[in-house]
Amino acid sequence: MNSSTASPVTRLITLATLTLATAFGAPAIPTAGVPTPQATPLSAWTMAPTRVVWTSPAGAIHAANLLGPKSGQALLKNPVAPCVLAPAVKGAPGGGILLDFGTELTGNVELITPIVKDKEPPLVRIRFGESVAEAMAELGGDANAQNDHALRDQTVRLPWLGKTTIGPSGFRFVRIDNVDPTLPVHLSEVHAVLLIRDVPQVGAFRCDDERLNRIWQVGAYTVHLNMQEYLWDGVKRDRLVWIGDMHPEVATINAVFGFNDVVPRSLDLTRDVTPPTEWMNGISSYSMWWVLIHEQWWLHHGNRPYLAAQQAYLRPLLTKLAGLIDPDGRERIDGMRFLDWPSSPNQQGVTAGLQGLLVLTLESGARLMSVLGDADVARLCTDAATRGRKIVPDVNASKSGAALLALAGLRDAQETADTVLKVGGPNGISTFYGYYVLQALAKAGATDTALDFISRYWGAMLDLGATTFWEDFDFAWTENAARIDELVPAGKKDVHGGYGAYCYIGFRHSLCHGWASGPTAWLSENVLGITPLEPGFTRVRIVPQLGRLHWAEGAYPTPLGPIKVRHERQSDGTVKSKIDAPAGITVVRN
Repeated sequence: MNSSTASPVTRLITLATLTLATAFGAPAIPTAGVPTPQATPLSAWTMAPTRVVWTSPAGAIHAANLLGPKSGQALLKNPVAPCVLAPAVKGAPGGGILLDFGTELTGNVELITPIVKDKEPPLVRIRFGESVAEAMAELGGDANAQNDHALRDQTVRLPWLGKTTIGPSGFRFVRIDNVDPTLPVHLSEVHAVLLIRDVPQVGAFRCDDERLNRIWQVGAYTVHLNMQEYLWDGVKRDRLVWIGDMHPEVATINAVFGFNDVVPRSLDLTRDVTPPTEWMNGISSYSMWWVLIHEQWWLHHGNRPYLAAQQAYLRPLLTKLAGLIDPDGRERIDGMRFLDWPSSPNQQGVTAGLQGLLVLTLESGARLMSVLGDADVARLCTDAATRGRKIVPDVNASKSGAALLALAGLRDAQETADTVLKVGGPNGISTFYGYYVLQALAKAGATDTALDFISRYWGAMLDLGATTFWEDFDFAWTENAARIDELVPAGKKDVHGGYGAYCYIGFRHSLCHGWASGPTAWLSENVLGITPLEPGFTRVRIVPQLGRLHWAEGAYPTPLGPIKVRHERQSDGTVKSKIDAPAGITVVRN
């Protein structure tokens, strides 16, 4: 065995057995057949609670001693008195405490216990919450608190002088209750363990509007939390790979982190479990998004061998998709006809959006197959897309459907913006398809409207205490709503447990959903104005759209290094740009 190529654990096993054999004359333990451990891409970061939100009437003595950084180790002698939660005597509730870790996290919580006289392990209940209200909730009921995907409500026993890990889940708040009928609970330390890929933010964005700066960063963080072993949609619920939902997430990864293997791993995982005769995730549009993500990835990173590895799957998939355009040009998509949940009641709007999405996909497929030298399938896609352009369905006021038609060039972008997208302001957009509404507004030159939508719609979540962006959001929820980082006062509405729809009613609603990160990608792509024109960013267009902004600056990752820009509006209204592009990149300014 060549120890230089073996896994670290296998090398340690080999070294240990050889050492034993040398020392005692015993035969070495064979290493053949020892399973090779799978390396995890995640790093662990310890985070202390930032505040005590609540203590129960039974009390939590020395609760404030849990705040601030600690050693993370059980100690024979603690520098401060432990927090003590009273037992649940005679059916009365025991002591309880609610801790705030300051920001949304994904990972575990660790409880460290000190030396106490009684070594019997006490029983505690742990509840995670993305909001204060969720951490305080009982399972089920109208508010619909659940343990889907990750156990966020469980009862465990704590050891004497030790550490207990509970999780993983997605959370910001943790409630700890003593449910033991006889024993107090002593806690010398409670901390969260953030599990996340330790990758730098190469991309950056700043402008003269601090609210937009915060939104860009929160979108980046939302996706970063979801970059686990695979690219998830949510860290509490929907810890799954949803291909359609990945499209805005991948756009954000491209703009913030550049290449990361979480994207191809997730694309390939879904491809390998979905025959091309079936739809990815059981949704027809999601197989289309798989094609569009591959072109997006190809343009940004230019990895031809990886693209070539998709050809065997692309060929039958694109052939099937081309066959869904009738001779008259109308789409006949079967299976689950879906854009996103808020669009679902407007079936005419969904039909319009699917027509645009299918044309976009076929044109993307034609370009990809041309690159791969498959002229027959490329021609099949082009012919089908040409037929599809004959039909422009009514959008029935659907902003999502109208945006896709405008992006596909089936409707005039300016007319679509004026008659559909701008009507009612950001009402009627969603956290997922809002990204495509923003893109359509940019295509129409309506930058100020897009900036207003971002500030008002995504910014409203921040105003309610969000540190990541949500699965869904509706302006109607803000009326008389309490912040998510406070106990719901009498007379106020619970914006988390009291709303939601479809599969995300009440507390099942994810408050950290990667598909909601669209403004981050949009601001980098449109305000900074950076668009790859050739694979691997060898040729790039840089045309800023400042709108009402006076200046904007930032960086955009490429395989050749980050492009750095600063755009400033001059007194005569023109924009002066300073561009620092790595060698090997040709910049086009129009």
